[in-house]
Order: sequence, then C-alpha cells, then structure tokens
Amino acid sequence: MVRLSQSKFKMRNITFGLTIAGLLLVTGAASAQTAPKLAFEVASVKPAAALDMAKLQAAVQGGGQLPMGPHMGTSRAEFKYMALKELIALAYKLKGYQISGPDWIGEQRFDIVAKYPDGATKDDVPKMLQALLEERFKMTVHRETKEHPVLALVVGKGGSKLKDAGAAPPLPIDESVPLKPGEISMDTGDGPARMTVDPKTGGGTMNMGAKGTMTYKMNPATMMLHMDFSQVTMAGFADTLTQFSQMGGGGGRQVVDMTDLKGNYQAAFDFSLADLMAMAKAQGMDVPGGAPGGGAPAANAAPEPSGGSSLNDAVQALGLKLEQRKAPVEQLVIDHIEKTPTEN
Repeated sequence: MVRLSQSKFKMRNITFGLTIAGLLLVTGAASAQTAPKLAFEVASVKPAAALDMAKLQAAVQGGGQLPMGPHMGTSRAEFKYMALKELIALAYKLKGYQISGPDWIGEQRFDIVAKYPDGATKDDVPKMLQALLEERFKMTVHRETKEHPVLALVVGKGGSKLKDAGAAPPLPIDESVPLKPGEISMDTGDGPARMTVDPKTGGGTMNMGAKGTMTYKMNPATMMLHMDFSQVTMAGFADTLTQFSQMGGGGGRQVVDMTDLKGNYQAAFDFSLADLMAMAKAQGMDVPGGAPGGGAPAANAAPEPSGGSSLNDAVQALGLKLEQRKAPVEQLVIDHIEKTPTEN
C-alpha cells in the first residue's frame, strides 16, 4: 500500500476537487449558431500566471468565486486561467473535441476581463467573445461536419444496472439564491454551477443544475476517487465521460450516448488516482509529489478508449460499455490564429 504524508495527501485531495470542477467549467452546448456581431466595450487580455494553489485552496475553504474559468456577471465577464481552446469552445458553444487547430491553443492560457456594452447581457457573452478572439488573436475559422472516431455509450449484454432516479428532473440553478457558506459559484456553457469541497477529505458536491448533481470522495485505501451522480441524463453522463476521455490529451474521444435510455438516473463509478493525477498535470496544475508507486505520470497520459482502463471498468460496472464507432461530428476548424494578442 502506498503511504502518503498527511500534508501531501491533503493537497492531493484538494487537487482532486479542483480537477473535477475543471472538468465542468467549459462544458458547452452541442451546436454552434450564427449570430449578429456584438463586441465588448473594452477588454483586457493578459497571459495567465501559473496556477496559484494557495488561492485555489482558499477559495475552496471560503467559498465564493473560483479563481479559474469563466465568470459572467451583469455588466462584465472574467475568464481566468483559460486556454485558448477553452475560450473558443465557450465562444462558439462547442465541446473541446469539436475544435480543430494547432496543439498550442490547448496550452496557452489567458486572463481576460471585459465590460459589456450598454444593453448587453451575459447571454450575449459568447457572441462578444467570438468578436474578441477574431479581433485580438486575428482568428479565422470555418465549420465542417465529417465522420470521426467516437466512443459509443451502449447498454451491455447483461442489461443496464442504473437506478431510475424516480423524481422530477432537476431545474437550472437560480442565481438569485445566495451562496451557502463555503459554496463556490462558477459559470459553464450549460449555465451556472455550484460546488462545495471539504478540504480535509477532498470530497465534495457539484450541483450542475438541470444536468444533475455529482458527489465525490477519495478512498485512501484503494487510491480511487468514488463519484455518485444523482438525476443525471444519459446525455449528461456521456458529456462527463467525454471530459474524462479528453482531459489527459492523447487519443481521448467523444463519448456519444447510444443507450436509448430516457429519463434521469442514479449512477456511481470509481476512477483511479493515477489517471486523475495525469489529468490534473495535463491541465497545468502543480500537483504535489508523484504518482503512486513512484515517478510522475506523463503529461499526456490518459485512459485508453478501450482495454483495462479505469474509465472502461467504471462504465462496465454500470451495465454499460464503450464501443469504438464512427459518427458525424461538427468541427470548428481554425484557419489562422496568432499566439500573441494585440495590445490592450
């Protein structure tokens, strides 16, 4: 059994909570739409500093606003420690796997603070972000739909082991409701989300609004992260699996719901510490120490789409399976983009 010092174990557990939050920060809608041009009145674009784990820990303990990801208010928007690829996905209401461009757009991160023009609201942020990317990064794009390799989420031979939630579908989060003590707010492409984390254990709860609720906790004996989903749809579950498949880089693929299961379900699965640590490192997080068993996980390590990965094991435990197939996937192809934005 691997033994960790209390301080290292505590920091790793905090990292787990933040990594899970990061999985959901830039989840977008399934399709892009053409809209009239609308631009921020003024915007500051700066390269992001290295992630400050002390500030993240303070945010987890004190609640409020997470110092990373998108935050859209009534008069201005902030995008903190976000990769260009994440910004593009948010602007065009697409998933990260639908963005085709140079590898470095997933590595270079920026902090952006932008003020809305008169009459604009947070619903206009994607359109204004598109204009900012086109102006400041000289970005040009085109769309195309082609067949791509995907992972089909299907029911296994033995049948689904998911439990019906047996309750009315959850509603989107009401932002007028004050945050609870220690609760963290964040914005996603699917609407607001709220999270609480216990810094002592690393466990926590992510309220994803209409997509359901996820709770998670670390098992120090098995070095596995246990996750429970409440009232989740299969489309929402596939989105989460896609994030796990994609987070580590490499050959991660889109997971497409092909179960034909309707309604909301209870689901639970376990994910290995080694895979999660690799994902955190791939996202640029300064993860303390190495992987269990010695040595740091490779930056681009990720669960393979088939074979004995913890992702595949977790899905099979639910009576489901992932099959390699091809499906039409809309892509936003970046024809040109500058590494350095024009001056503020």
